[in-house]
Amino acid sequence: MQKKILSLGLMSGTSADGVDASIIQSNGVDQYELILDKYFEYEKSTFKKIHSVKDRINKYEDLDKYQKEIWNLEREITLFHAKIVSDINQKYKDFIVGFHGQTIYHNAQEKISFQLGDAKLLSQLVKKKIVYNFRKNDILNGGQGAPLTPIFHKLIVLKNKIKTPVCILNIGGISNITSIINLNNFSEIKSRDLGPGNCLIDNWVRKNSNERFDKGGNLAKTGTINQIILEQAQELYSNRLNKNKLSFDVGDFDISFARGLSLQDGVATLTEFTGELISVALFDEIKKFNIKKVLLCGGGRKNKILIEKIKNNISSNVEFESIDSFGIDGDYIESQAFAFLAIRSILNLPLSFPTTTGCNKPCVGGNII
Repeated sequence: MQKKILSLGLMSGTSADGVDASIIQSNGVDQYELILDKYFEYEKSTFKKIHSVKDRINKYEDLDKYQKEIWNLEREITLFHAKIVSDINQKYKDFIVGFHGQTIYHNAQEKISFQLGDAKLLSQLVKKKIVYNFRKNDILNGGQGAPLTPIFHKLIVLKNKIKTPVCILNIGGISNITSIINLNNFSEIKSRDLGPGNCLIDNWVRKNSNERFDKGGNLAKTGTINQIILEQAQELYSNRLNKNKLSFDVGDFDISFARGLSLQDGVATLTEFTGELISVALFDEIKKFNIKKVLLCGGGRKNKILIEKIKNNISSNVEFESIDSFGIDGDYIESQAFAFLAIRSILNLPLSFPTTTGCNKPCVGGNII
């Protein structure tokens, strides 16, 4: 009988508004049980610092330029994570920690994926085994370092006996997709980033209001799409989205083309633009693998306007369904996934595959303290 390991996954995504924490128990292969999902919100000051730094890290040299500020912020974020682990440790004891950290720069071509988070300090503070730096080995072996969640998506489909072929569309800051054609063959699990998810819309809302995101798509609903700016944006990005590029960073996209629009019109235009980019890439996957069902997860699934735009651009023969309908909270897929990846790291099992990240062989990953 395979040993089951209790693991806490900590994930702070591109929205950087807080940390999703999930505990699962799994054998790292074909079984898992969810124990806990909980959200811990950053202080407003931390949220602002993260986005202030991220907005200025546009190239590798910027990591050195703002090194002192990055170090200070990393310590603050690490202490926040330590408090989370300590709080959870009051009820749950013998668990390992999958510590993703806060991505502030990702460029697979430069073989760099940089996450804020001091794993050594975290380990000293919480006295737990920490698994971190999940993306490095994949990148060193020719991969894009992302997406890393497909192996967990496969487990979700297996556990819930979901009929294949099926797509899981995750709309976080970046949108990505996992196409599962055959559960019995890793070569028939395909994954890649599609383009922007919430990042353009969130960025616009943050810069033009006191809100962090467009809740439910309400701002987009009241705005008017500026067709001229939309067409300019489509032309600007048409050559940027290389179909062979499996991963993107929020820094690959900017909102400068929407400059001068009102808050609502900017959100409406950016939502239309984002929906079109996702739809074009998603349609290619659906057509290629004869997909009939798309499962939605990530914060973007709650943006009704964005989801309707994607649906309307895809064949009516394709069914869209929230992953929540299977009793899975779509907000916590990635934190659960990194709990699972931490277990696989401990067991020295691969996290990524040539068809999921473009690596040249199945790759183990994660450093362990």
